[in-house]
Amino acid sequence: MERYLKQTLMNWKDDSSRKPILLRGARQVGKSYLIEEFGHSFDSYVEFNFDFNKRLTTIFEYDSDPERILKELSIAAEKPIVRGQTLLFFDEIQECPDAIRALRYFYEKMPDLHVIAAGSLLDFTLEKIGVPVGRIQMLYLFPLSFVEFLLAKEKRLLLEALFEHDEKKPAPEFMHKQLFKLYGEYMAIGGMPEVVNEWLLNADLKRTRKIQQSLIETYKADFGKYSTKYQKSHVETIYSAIPRLSGGKFLYSSVNPDLRSRELKPALDLLSKAGIIHVITHSSSGSLPLAAEINPKFFKAILSDIGLMQAMLEYNPKNWILEPEKAAVNFGALVESFVGQEILAYSSPDLKSSLFYWAREKRGSSAEVDYVIELNGAVVPIEVKAGRSSSYKSMSLFLKEKPSSPYGIHFSQQNFSSNQIVRKIPLYAVFKPFL
Repeated sequence: MERYLKQTLMNWKDDSSRKPILLRGARQVGKSYLIEEFGHSFDSYVEFNFDFNKRLTTIFEYDSDPERILKELSIAAEKPIVRGQTLLFFDEIQECPDAIRALRYFYEKMPDLHVIAAGSLLDFTLEKIGVPVGRIQMLYLFPLSFVEFLLAKEKRLLLEALFEHDEKKPAPEFMHKQLFKLYGEYMAIGGMPEVVNEWLLNADLKRTRKIQQSLIETYKADFGKYSTKYQKSHVETIYSAIPRLSGGKFLYSSVNPDLRSRELKPALDLLSKAGIIHVITHSSSGSLPLAAEINPKFFKAILSDIGLMQAMLEYNPKNWILEPEKAAVNFGALVESFVGQEILAYSSPDLKSSLFYWAREKRGSSAEVDYVIELNGAVVPIEVKAGRSSSYKSMSLFLKEKPSSPYGIHFSQQNFSSNQIVRKIPLYAVFKPFL
């Protein structure tokens, strides 16, 4: 599978001022696979997994001298690790905090060595030990985007045509229908690499659903690793509730009326930090940065993957394969979650991106814009419509109140069209404003 982040890694490989990389992301999004594939571009590749071989941690306990560490790692790997020729990969590095601390010394003392580390619950370890600011580079990986799904399906020519298409004109009808059918496939299975791989091999929805359920249980099994015994039940409660609450303002009372927000909020924060949910925070969106004008009391939440969301809701994915247009209308919250997932996937991999929305609640004049983003130095509102609706009343109100915003983006089943106020883009082309 081709990942968008691989080009960033290739650029890093040739950068003389590169720093060691910490690759972050939720469990099972493909971090290890990506680095292993990237390793093929080197003369040699050496991988150490601190979860699989816990004795490796003793190499880093004595001191952080990169010369000594490299010699001992070479002995452990039974092969030379050569600067400028070998990619050195530390997997599940959260199991060895001393190895994280040592990364800064690889940068300072051994800048010609290519070093990448990854881990699934890194945020919790980094919170305890701190981050070597200016000494390492952070990269973030998410589930496969729709663009990456098309590449996995070997639809390169179709994707190239979509990249080159002028947004001001409708796409050819046959192309529009073919892409929406493929969009339905993606909506049926989501972007978790193992699920996508199973779909490519067998196209069996029962088997993909079984893998999704296994991934959900894997995430649940992790809850005890980053929450206290008291918090664990609240984490499970929040995680189970988010799929049914997606699309609307998140209310703790809707999760469990018998529990207070001060009991549930820490659990929600833990899930967000683990990367398996994303919080969409209200922003007044008057200017940049969007994070400077948030109201943390008002937010929405989505899962990191729409396939897992459907498995938890027990939705029948067959509907997306047979009638994708009808399924989109019936499952509007999934479509909105898909757009949020895509926005994150196409954001800068160097930053931990956040999602924002805008709402105005006045008697007789309420309005809500699903997402608000920064694009080319401007605030741009996004409305998501599951069907073919051409209405964008809330977005029009936003643009009227925020004259500094140049235009809005309207995602729906409609074909491409644009005017001075709105860019209308089909749901299968969310990437167009970003890439």
